[in-house]
Formats: sequence, C-alpha cells, structure tokens
Amino acid sequence: MKYILILFFFFLSSSLVSYGQDLNPDSLKSLLNKNNKDTNQVKVLSDIAYFYYFNKPDSCLLYAERALSLAKNLNFTDGEVFALNTAGEALRFLGDYPQALKMQFEALRIYRQNKNKWGELRTLSFIGFTYVEFEQYSSALSYLFDSYKMSELMANKTMSTFNLTNIGYAYDMLNKTDSALYYQSRAYANLSTMPYVPPLKSLILTRMGIAYAGLKKTDSALIYYRLALRNAYESNDKVNTSKTQKKIAELYAASKLYDSSLYYARLAFASAQSSGQKLETLRASSLLVNLFRISGNLDSSFFYNDVASASKDSLYGPEKFRQLQLLIVDEQNRQQKIRQEEQQYKNRLKYIFLLTALGIFLLVAFILFKSNRQKQKSNVLLSEQKNKVEETLTQLKATQSQLIQSEKMASLGELTAGIAHEIQNPLNFVNNFSEVNKELIAEIKEEIEKGNYNEAKKLANDVEDNEEKINQHGKRADAIVKNMLLHSRSSSGKKESTDINALADEYLRLAYHGLRAKDKFFNATLKTDFDKSIGHIDVVPQELGRVILNLITNAFYVVDEKKKQNQTGYEPSIAVSTKKINGKIEIRVADNGNGIPEKVLNKIFQPFFTTKPTGEGTGLGLSLSYDIIKAHGGELNVETKEGEGTIFIIILNS
Repeated sequence: MKYILILFFFFLSSSLVSYGQDLNPDSLKSLLNKNNKDTNQVKVLSDIAYFYYFNKPDSCLLYAERALSLAKNLNFTDGEVFALNTAGEALRFLGDYPQALKMQFEALRIYRQNKNKWGELRTLSFIGFTYVEFEQYSSALSYLFDSYKMSELMANKTMSTFNLTNIGYAYDMLNKTDSALYYQSRAYANLSTMPYVPPLKSLILTRMGIAYAGLKKTDSALIYYRLALRNAYESNDKVNTSKTQKKIAELYAASKLYDSSLYYARLAFASAQSSGQKLETLRASSLLVNLFRISGNLDSSFFYNDVASASKDSLYGPEKFRQLQLLIVDEQNRQQKIRQEEQQYKNRLKYIFLLTALGIFLLVAFILFKSNRQKQKSNVLLSEQKNKVEETLTQLKATQSQLIQSEKMASLGELTAGIAHEIQNPLNFVNNFSEVNKELIAEIKEEIEKGNYNEAKKLANDVEDNEEKINQHGKRADAIVKNMLLHSRSSSGKKESTDINALADEYLRLAYHGLRAKDKFFNATLKTDFDKSIGHIDVVPQELGRVILNLITNAFYVVDEKKKQNQTGYEPSIAVSTKKINGKIEIRVADNGNGIPEKVLNKIFQPFFTTKPTGEGTGLGLSLSYDIIKAHGGELNVETKEGEGTIFIIILNS
C-alpha cells in the first residue's frame, strides 16, 4: 500500500524533485549545506525523505519535517506542500493517524488556496486512505468520492482506480458487500486499460477476494487471494504480501483448517514485522492469538496477545482518538470560517452588483426619457411617412398582381401557341385527306355508273391509302395530347427504396427488346458499368424508369439513324452506367450517334421541341423527363460532341 502511494506521489510530482536520479542517502547527505539554505536544500531533504519513505518511516519523517521547516522560512510553497504530504504519509505509516491527518489537511488548504487541482486530488486521496486505516469509514468515503470525481474529470486512470479500490474496501468494512464487490470489480476492470503497477494489482486482487469472502464465496475468494500473493511475490511487494497472507489465514480459519491458517498467519506476521507495518502487525498478531488459543498453545497466545495490545494502543488508543476529535473540530471550525468568508465575499459582490444595477437603471431611465421626447416629436412625421408608404405599397401590390397576371397570360399564350402548332399539322393532314377522299368517293360512284369497275377499284385503293394516312395522323394528334397530359399532370406517386442499378438495367433491356420487336434488323452493342456501392435510394420508380426509358429510346433512335447513313466501320453502341460521387448518384446514358447541333442544344428541354422529322416525335419526352428529375430534387444535364455522340446525365441525391 505504501509503495502504491509512493508511485503516485513521487512519479507525478516531478515539478519539485528530479526523481530520475539514482538516490543514495550518503551522496544526498553530502549535498546538505547548513550555510546554504535555499530551495535546492529543500529538494535535497525531500529526496532523502523519499529514499527512507518505505523502509524507514522514522527517518523519512525527520527529513520531511526539516524540509517543511526550511520551505516555510523560504516561502517556498511547492516545497512546503510536498513536505506536508510526505510527512503525513510517514506519520500514517507509523500509525499516528491524527498527526497524519493534520499534515494532509494543511496541504489540502494550501492546494485549494493556490487552485492546484492535481495536488488537491492527490491529498484528498491521502486523507481518505488515512481514514480507512483509522477505521473511520464514513469519513473516508466522503474524501475518496471527492478525489474519485476529480480524477475522472482530469482523466487520471491510475488515481481513479486507486480511489475505486479504497471505496470498495470501505464499503466492505461497513458490511456492504454488494457495493464493495461493485467498486472492486470496476477497479479490477481498469487494470487492463492502464500501465502495470504491481502493488496496485496485488491490492485490488486481494480486495476482490475480500469482497467474495464477504459473500460467502470461499472458492472465488481463495482464487483471487492466490493470484494476489503470486503477483506480490513476483514484484517483491512485502506490504501486500502480509495483507494477502493474513486474508488466506482468515479464510482457512473460517473453514476450520487451523494448521493451514496458522501457517499463513505466521507468514503474515513475519512479513508485517519485516516491512514495519504496525497495522498489519496488529491484525496478524490478533489472528495468531485466536489460533494458538484454539490449538491450546497458551504461551504463544499470551505472547501474541501482548504484541496485539501494544500495537492496538499505539494505533487506536484513547489519546489518538482525542487528538483526532480535536483535529476534526479544528478542521470543522476552519471550514466554517472559510464558508463564512466566502459568504461575506458573495454578499459584497451582491451589494456591488445592486449598486451597479441601480446606476445602470438610472442611466437607462434618463436615456429613455430623452429618447421618448424625441420619439414624440418624430411620431407625427413617421405617421405621415407611414401613410405614404402604405399608399405606395398598395400601388406596388396592384402593379405586381397585374404583372403576374400578364406573365400567366403570356405563358398560357405561349403554351397555347405551341399546342396549336403541334396539333395543327396532323389535323391539316386529316382534313386534307378527308377532302380528297370525299372527291375520290364521288369519282368512284361515277365510274360504277359507267360500268368502269377496274377504274373504280383503283380509286377505292387510293381512298384506302388516304384512310391509312388519316389514321396515322389521328394517332399522332392523340399521342401529342397524351404526352401533354403527362407533362402537365402533378405526380402523386410515393417514393420507395429502389435499386437504381437494377432499374437502369431493366429499362435498358426493355427498350432494346422493344425496338428489336419492331425492327428485327436493328442491332447495337450494349455496355453497362454499375457502381455496386450505390445500394438503394428513395425515388418514385415508375417516374424515374420513364425518364431512363425515354433517354435510352432516344439513344437507340440516334444510333439507328447514323447506321442508316452507311458510314464505313460504324457500329451502334449504347452505354448505361451509374456512379456515386460526393454523396450524389449519377446515371449516364451515352450513345455514339451524330450528337446534338450546338445551335439547338439550349432548346432540347423545351416542350414540343424535337430534332426528329415531322411525325416521328412529339417534343415532350425530354421536357417531361427534365420535370420529373427536378421534382426528385435532382438535375438532368447533357454533354455532346457533334458527329461523335451524346451523354445524358441524371444527378440524384443519395
């Protein structure tokens, strides 16, 4: 236990003493100079105290007190609190708990006064552990929890783990075994996430065993005790060796295995004597008293009883409790005085705040009074200006309404003109062929009356051809109307999670086989490159499919047209690909046709515009596709090179 605190105290206090050196008491003593009393002397004295800390607590206390006295004379605060902590730990090691607490409380006061959080955290842990050894477990928990909270905030895993195991041990001593096991388990779990500290590991393993023993789980307790003892042997940890040996002896005694218990109790007593631990000497000798009494060896029982009595008086005698009570009273009075001073300071701040607030209030009131008078003068002017603005606004709204209406009418007129132009062509054909058929039927009647049946049949064939053309142009008009309805209809389709790659591939095959069904001589190379990382995105699959189908159908049309030009070495090719770029999805439909002339490139998404010959296109496919993609929050772009081909690019959010 002492070794653990040495690790904490000295390795984390390098700002005061350089602990990288190989300490030797003789070489350090040679550095002492009675005529040179400066901060370096404080450091040397602290180094010597550190060297004696574990093996000779009396010498440690002597040099720590000398360092403390010199640091106070030099007003060397860092050296003073360091010496206070060292002396306090030496006194605790010697079993003088009241004086140890006195030193630690003084160090805590200075750390808090200087707002040194690390020093405060460390000293709170020292105080809590001193209370644990003095069997004042409720007081110990108060300080240990404060230290634990600070260690968590400062992300210090070693101090946090040390506090957890001490909290668990305090709960164990209060017979709260469930709470004890909870905190010991947390400390044990931390061991795998922090640097290896052999004594701390031995301590936690021992206390895990204590917690399981309290729950009457003897086998589990013995496993942890043996692990702790092996770790202590391997790291030459005499302090925890004694503790663990005594716990194993207690476990065997509870199981009435007195020979094994006596063996480990003697080992524990010898280890405690060797390391100079008064507390462990008391505990081991008390156990030996009972074991020898049970075995009938009264001489040995009386011997160890005398040792136990002397140790107990030294550690917990009435004088020690009286000193502790006086210390607690002094500390309570000091804390109360601090609280009173803090309250007085807060009261002064409140008084200053109230005076400041009153001054600000009076200043604001004066400013408001002045501004109010100014406002009264300007209100009349503002009222007049408001009336003028309202009149102007009314006129602007009226003008705006007129402009909107004019815009609507202009758009409607443009749309109506487009509709009339597109439908007029097929209607003209229908009307013209109807008139011609009317004349041909009249001629047929005349030829029949004359008996010229062959001529009548020829005229009837002409009528039949004209009817076919009338039917063709009627369907053309019907297609224009249907596409216009699709163009103007607002979609009510719901978005669904859709596999874009599967959708594009499906419509590519659908368009190709549909075209092959109409023209069995048509052929083209199909290329696909689908990005598998795209997955599913939310779209209206029917509408997006209509766009892809339209773009692919257009691509097939242009490569077929280029094929008909009989260019040497030309082979129609269509490529459909998908790719995920910067969180967006791209669908590309590319062809190697003749491309789109630059002069008409900015018109291709306009309703009724088409580059196809009259009668072969409605001019609404690309316009409708453009609106569908916009409704999905995306973009429809085109890249083209005249004579080489075109790429239509659909961009959607993933």
